[in-house]
Amino acid sequence: MKINVRVIPRAKINRVEVQPDGIVRVHTTTAPTDGKATADVIKMLAVHYGVPKTSIKLIRGATSRDKVFEF
Repeated sequence: MKINVRVIPRAKINRVEVQPDGIVRVHTTTAPTDGKATADVIKMLAVHYGVPKTSIKLIRGATSRDKVFEF
């Protein structure tokens, strides 16, 4: 399953919200430095979807706010 994710770094709270058009918005309090925000996004997606974080793979967008994950 592939999902399109829009990452909002340096947010006030951590949360995952699914938009009606299917895009997932992930708000993370982590700054986008050295891939730390992406790592936190993977952890939050794993909890939200109930899958192990090792099964979530970043397909596209390593340095972008718009990312594509597969699990």
